[in-house]
Formats: sequence, C-alpha cells, structure tokens
Amino acid sequence: MSTKPQIAAFPKGWIKDLVAPDKLSIYEWIDMAGAMEIPGLEMYNNFHDFKDPANWPKIRKYVEAAGMTIPMMCCSPDFTIPDPELRKQQVDHEIHSIRMSAELGAKLCRVLSGQRRKDITREEGMGYVVGSIEKCLVEAEKVGVTLVIENHYKDDFWTEPEFAQMMDVFVDLVGRIDSPIFGVQFDPSNAIAAGEEPLELLEKIKHRVISVGASDRYLASGTIADLRAQEGGSAGYVSFFKHGVIGKGLNDYDAIFTTLKSVGFTGWVSIEDGVDGMGQMIESANFLKAKINEIWG
Repeated sequence: MSTKPQIAAFPKGWIKDLVAPDKLSIYEWIDMAGAMEIPGLEMYNNFHDFKDPANWPKIRKYVEAAGMTIPMMCCSPDFTIPDPELRKQQVDHEIHSIRMSAELGAKLCRVLSGQRRKDITREEGMGYVVGSIEKCLVEAEKVGVTLVIENHYKDDFWTEPEFAQMMDVFVDLVGRIDSPIFGVQFDPSNAIAAGEEPLELLEKIKHRVISVGASDRYLASGTIADLRAQEGGSAGYVSFFKHGVIGKGLNDYDAIFTTLKSVGFTGWVSIEDGVDGMGQMIESANFLKAKINEIWG
C-alpha cells in the first residue's frame, strides 16, 4: 500500500461526450489523460464504451499499457424510489457496475443515496437506501470491491438534490452500515453546496473516509443562499456554482489533508475538474501532487 495518497482523475468536463455514442471514445480520453502524469483514472459506469462487457478487459489493458490503473468506478444509483421493482432495477444496475469495477481492476465503486423525493419521509428513505446498499455489499464482497458513498450534491442527470446531502442525514446513514467494505468518498465542495462547513463534516466521518473526490468549486455569482434556493428545480448543477482549478476555490486543502493524514489516510484522491479543458486538469493535478508531498512528506 502507498504511504501517501495517490491521484486519479475523473473526466467531469467530458462526461456527456463519453456517455454519448460516437462522440468521444474512452480510448481517446485515456490518451488525453496521459498529459496529467498521474497513476489513476476514475471511470463512470454509463460511458458508452462500457455498454458491451467484451470491452472491459480491452479498456483495462489500454489503461495499464499507458502506465495507469482504474482505482474506482463512479456510479449514481437512485435508491430512494418508493416502487420496490423500480428500486430493485437500481440495485441490479449497481451490482452490474460492481462486477464491471472488478473486471476493470477497480477496488472502489461509488454508491449514492438517491434523490430527495418529496413524497417520502426521512425514515422511509433511510430504509430504502440502507436496504439497497446492503444488497449491493453482498456482491461487492464476492468480487473484492469496496463501496464508497459520497456526500453528494446532485447527479448531472437528476432533477432533485441528494437525499443524504445534508450533514445530519449523511452521518446518520453512514453510521447505519457497519461493514469493512463500506466507507465514505469525501467531497468538500459538496458540503459547501449544502451550505455547510466541509471541515465540520470531515471531522464527523474522518475515520470512515476511503477516498476523496477532489474538487474546488466557486460561486461565479450570487451566494450559497441563492444556490440553496435554486437547487431543487434544475437538472444537474446550478449554473453559477462552477468547477475550477483545485487550490483556487472555496476549499482549504491544507486543513482537509492535515485532518486526513491524522487518521492515517493514504487512499485515492480523484480530481473532479476539467470543465474548461485539459489545461485546468493539469494545473489541478500539479497542485495536488505538491500539496500531498507537502503534507505527507
């Protein structure tokens, strides 16, 4: 195991092109990503090239031939659907993604809670989510994959914000699932999106953090209160809450990394960036390399 965190990258700025057929192939993205000079590439389970399982070993070999690995798979299951059959479909898709993760060599697979539906209570939602994740953990254990739940804001393709977006709900949810192959993917920017303090959340869940979604968003205009007021009615992210270069936004990475080091964290830190191009991602990667070396030595 590495003695310090390793850096991966997620193609946030290219996700829609990679999901669409005949726009951008995963092989083209892998070639582009080499410019960052990092060891890991985080993938998304709905990329078009992943639709055919026959492609999985080819993609893994291509990544490894480029001197990298796939440490984690980004998935966005929606486990708060009240209808049991529709919820089972979400569980089945996550289980499919867990198997995909294993085939690609990824040891981590993300789960979410689901959308904050107005027609369910908090306790109903908790029951749906915990039950769904526990079903997924059965498969994860079989194939050697760890599930990580992110303190999430809103999936690009959702209309409602995350059920467990707020700190009290998220901490409650994480505390209900006691498994050695379940933990947290901490994203500090998503705590800001919730109008909360990232370091306060991190203090509550620091012993459960397995991976970090490194982003550094900023408000192009307006305030957090404006963000909170608009979040319920738009698909994806509110337009004025922007992804920027890591180290130049609202997060205190000195404090975040110092806290993580204090609990022995040496996991993957995945860049969620690039909405303004590869140059931005390279700058973010360089910042994280320097900061990790500074904090971990």
